[in-house]
This record gives sequence, C-alpha cells and structure tokens, in this order.
Amino acid sequence: MLLRIFIEPQQGASYDDQLAVARKTEECGFDAFFRSDHFLAMGDGDGLPGPTDSWITLAGLARETSRIKLGTLVSSATFRNPGVLAISVAQVDQMSGGRVELGLGAGWYEAEHAAYGIDFPDTPGRFDRLTEQLELITGLWTTPAGEQYNFDGKHYRLTDSPALPKPLQDPHPPIIVGGAGKKRTPALAAQYAAEFNAGFKTAEDTKVLFDRVQEACRAIGRDPQTLALSTAHTVVVGKDDAQVKARAAAINRNPEDLQTTAIIGTPTQVVDRLNQYAEAGSTRQYLQILDLTDLDHLDLIASTVLPGIS
Repeated sequence: MLLRIFIEPQQGASYDDQLAVARKTEECGFDAFFRSDHFLAMGDGDGLPGPTDSWITLAGLARETSRIKLGTLVSSATFRNPGVLAISVAQVDQMSGGRVELGLGAGWYEAEHAAYGIDFPDTPGRFDRLTEQLELITGLWTTPAGEQYNFDGKHYRLTDSPALPKPLQDPHPPIIVGGAGKKRTPALAAQYAAEFNAGFKTAEDTKVLFDRVQEACRAIGRDPQTLALSTAHTVVVGKDDAQVKARAAAINRNPEDLQTTAIIGTPTQVVDRLNQYAEAGSTRQYLQILDLTDLDHLDLIASTVLPGIS
C-alpha cells in the first residue's frame, strides 16, 4: 500500500504552509501530496488566511518538488469550466515533469458556493455536469495534435477546439473518482478513472464500495484489476497514548470520537488499521493531516508506520 499525504488547506493555510508539508512529504519518502479543493472552512476555526486555489498551488509545488505525485482529492465539477480545467491540469503536468493526478467530483458543499457566487445545481444536475466534464476533459487530452475536438453536451459545447496544451503523461494524467454512490459513481469510475477512492469508511463498508465499482468495471468489459482502489482517513499517530491525545487535541478532536471515523493510535495500532484496509483491497491510503504545523508528525509516520505497511 502506498501512503499519500492529504491536507485540507481551506481550514487555514498559506501557500508557504503547504509548501513546507509538501517538502516534508517528499523528504520522508511518501508517495504523493494531495490537497482538497475547497473555498470555505468547515466546522471550527476562521479559515485565516483564507482559501488558496488548488491548481495555482499545485503549479507552484510542481516547481518546488521533484519526486512526489501531486493532485486534488477532489476538484469540484461546479468550480471550473472543464475546458479551462483541462488546460490548467495539462500545464501543471508539464511543469511537474508528469507527476499530476486529477481527482474530480460532483461537489457537495453548498455554503462555499454561496460564499463565492458559484452555481450549485441539484444533485442530478451536478452529476450530469461531472459526467460531461469527464468525457470532455479526456477527449481534449487524447485528441491527436493537429486535429480538432468538438463536444455537444447539455451543459458544455466545444467547437473546433485545437485541444491544446497536451499533458506530459500519455495518454493523460490519471483521473480519480470517488464516493459512496450506488450507481452513477461506480459507473463513472469504471468508464473514466484510473483510481477509485472510498474515503472515511470502515474497512467493511470500504469493501462493499470496492466490490460495487469492480462489478461496474465487469459490466462494461473492463478488467477490474486495471482500476486502482484507494482509501482516505484522518490520521493521528503518537509514539504513546499521551502524544496521541495531544495530537488529537491540537486538531480539536476527542480521541474516543475518532476511533470510528479516523485512524488513530500508536504506530503499531495504526499499522494494524491500515493493513485492514489493504486486506479490503486498498493499494493507496491518503493520510489526512490536519495540523500542518506539526511536521514531526510526518517524521514519526515515515519512520514507524511506513515500514510496516504491506
């Protein structure tokens, strides 16, 4: 199982804060640095200094890192015109030397849309847009250079697009689709994604989601083994119980409350939990780190958890 660092900068983080975590991610030997794509803080906290655009941030990190993969978990289809998003991601892929992955979802947080004047269609409407965006973006990326791409959908229309620029990765950067939807989400993952993510679930519920998306692959004649399966959880690791409690307190969480919704404990306990998800089929675990000032946390995970993951 690959371990990837995943942060939520809308809760309060500057570009420099994110750069420090990304550099530590690379230094510690983790596989990737991912960030959420949100514009409004959730829960406690004022969100200062304010949101940072995910793809502008990743463009900067692309030039200031050299090895780790970079991506979003996930960008919302409501935020950006898909043609512009295809250009942005392709450019960041070039800037990174081919290390970008695009997580794309329907969007769900209505308050951030209201706060920044972004349209928020109903759930079917958001999934309709996501469906068209997945087809449109991959269509732009895979159109041969020198040819034009046209798209005539319900929500988007492209006419005689040169379909440029091209990403560095061939045929295009990996796309991640995730969620717990029973029909449309598995179908979209099976058709367009390189990876399916089941986030913040128990190992048992994760296995149900994995089985569902693998069945969707078989339904369209795709080998399920070609779809990577991943998980995501808030992670709190301490060398002993006292440090676990201190790190939980630093993110305003109660250790007892985190037992069912997060992966928390000493290194041995965390390794055991992560391996449960590996047994369920996960090959990539996104470790959601909420205290971006605690870089020692990443050092501890790298030295005590990373070596024990199967």
